[in-house]
Amino acid sequence: MNLTKNESRKRRKIRIRKKVNGSPARLRLVVYRSNLHIYAQIVDDTSRSTVVSASTLVLAKTEAGMSCNMAGAQRVGKEIARLAREKNIARVVFDRNGYLYHGRIKAVADSAREGGLEF
Repeated sequence: MNLTKNESRKRRKIRIRKKVNGSPARLRLVVYRSNLHIYAQIVDDTSRSTVVSASTLVLAKTEAGMSCNMAGAQRVGKEIARLAREKNIARVVFDRNGYLYHGRIKAVADSAREGGLEF
């Protein structure tokens, strides 16, 4: 049985979500990556609501040349950390959404840690 890349990612996502849950004490930082943009949001799973979000799509409106590369991923990580600090969120659990912890996903996580988030 040959799975496509996206089908494999979705299988990994299901396995990860069995273990990773966001509670009010520790919200969940979710990262999604498309061909054109990278998105990050902090989610409260108990109330099923998004607390803060950042993406290269939103940042491209204020900053020229924002795209889904390493620099864009780092900028999204810093922005999500800044928005989380404004809402007094310090601790989160990282949900890589089935993506391998490598490249742009790792760049978002590392820059969010540098920005002050703890996970």
